[in-house]
Amino acid sequence: MIVGGGPVGLLLAVLLAGCGIDVAVLERRAEASTRTRAIGIHPPALAVLGQAGIADEVLRRSAPIRQGVARSGGRTLGRLRFDPAIRALPQWQTERMLRARLAELNPGALRMGVDASAVEQRNGRVTVQTTAGPVEARFVVAADGARSRIRDSADIAWVPLGGRLNYLMADLPDTSPYGSTAVLSFERGGVVESFPMPDRKRRWVALTPTPVENPSCELLARLVRERTGDTLLPGGTASGFEARQHLASRMVSGRVALVGDAGHEISPIGGQGMNLGWLDAADLARTLTQALRHPQSALFTDVMLAGYDRRRRRSAWIAARQAGFNMSMGRPAGAVALVARTALMRTLAAPPTRELLAKAFTMRWL
Repeated sequence: MIVGGGPVGLLLAVLLAGCGIDVAVLERRAEASTRTRAIGIHPPALAVLGQAGIADEVLRRSAPIRQGVARSGGRTLGRLRFDPAIRALPQWQTERMLRARLAELNPGALRMGVDASAVEQRNGRVTVQTTAGPVEARFVVAADGARSRIRDSADIAWVPLGGRLNYLMADLPDTSPYGSTAVLSFERGGVVESFPMPDRKRRWVALTPTPVENPSCELLARLVRERTGDTLLPGGTASGFEARQHLASRMVSGRVALVGDAGHEISPIGGQGMNLGWLDAADLARTLTQALRHPQSALFTDVMLAGYDRRRRRSAWIAARQAGFNMSMGRPAGAVALVARTALMRTLAAPPTRELLAKAFTMRWL
């Protein structure tokens, strides 16, 4: 039983169903969301989507991000080339593909409009309390996000990491000259980022000093123009978000496991949170498949789940440290700090660290 029908829960369900495992997904929303959220799909995650049978469609519909450029004050500090390219595709489109694939493999597995609130474990089984009544499964996976009630019910601590920063974001018609290049501008007032998207659009993200109560494209355009000189055209809806980071104290409690944001909230600055969740799903699918092949051995299951817990918490810790570095580099800076940051960026974007940095940004370290 998977609680949460977002991109990570759906991918896990597809991978398990593809192995012939009986799986159900409980999603509290009655209808699928079309909100603009994550867009980046890194090479290791694309390989996992290939296991799920949707990589070819993702490649057809997505836009390539072939390189990243760091700028400051109108000057180029360095370039990173991504080979293979990072792919950009709105999260809701990827979710739609995963829902369709799950329906092919296991019709009726996705149960929309069913809210799960708590779990109880007894005699190697897990009972989930839901709005449709209690349901029982051999294993329950919490894929219900950073505010996971299943995680809380399983008595797993949620540990904050570092500070919080606020950003303004919009997907707008792309009139820039940047093509398939992601541009990161590290300016005195804060970072501005932009990424190519399908359908001739481009995502723009700008750091804001405080939370924005009424997000607007006009405010975003003003911040971008003041900091970089780039001009944005209207044609989208702006949203504000707060970047924060947490790690679960453990990824497994008995026969309850965590995946994705339920186990680690990684800052979206760097675009690795959803991808990390997909890699969780690939690992957990293998782990559960092996455990279910030895149904009489509780010790074997415990050992397999302990390995999953160890591997995924280590990966989450590395990703969180990298995301924390990304956030710190994008903060507002005075004259002295700006000079020091510019020098650091030039050093990182030069050989031999350039190749290591590209590997980190494309998650090939995983």
